[in-house]
Amino acid sequence: MAEISHLDESDQPLMVDVSAKAETVRVATATCLVTLGRVLLSQMDDGELRNKKGPVLQTAILAGITGTKKTSDLIPLCHPLPLDSAKIEITPYNDESLLITATAKTTSRTGVEMEALTGASVAALTLYDMCKAANPAIVISDLKLAKKTGGKSDYKA
Repeated sequence: MAEISHLDESDQPLMVDVSAKAETVRVATATCLVTLGRVLLSQMDDGELRNKKGPVLQTAILAGITGTKKTSDLIPLCHPLPLDSAKIEITPYNDESLLITATAKTTSRTGVEMEALTGASVAALTLYDMCKAANPAIVISDLKLAKKTGGKSDYKA
């Protein structure tokens, strides 16, 4: 069975001690699908979707970036990290869905996987919030770590 790193010898929650690790450049990318529906996506104009709340995609991008920066406030055992960059991209996936790609980068002792995953999640939830009046059946799915580099090992889905 794989080791759970956030538990101590007594199975109590633990923030992992990373003080002995070397600072390295670490990058993580997460993806998520948001199925808005054909009608909603057909309303995109010049790559943007607007409603009474404002520019939907731009707002979701800003929210996703904020999510990467606030990860340690939301996930109790995450280390607060100095982010070197955070990028959220929202692109058409098919005629019903958008693909959110969140990339976070740091030079630190621990990885930024949670920051990328949180950024993608918050961007998706913002899309839902801004579009739910037009379609309450929006589906957020397939949130996953797509790749990470730096630290002990690299990963690619």
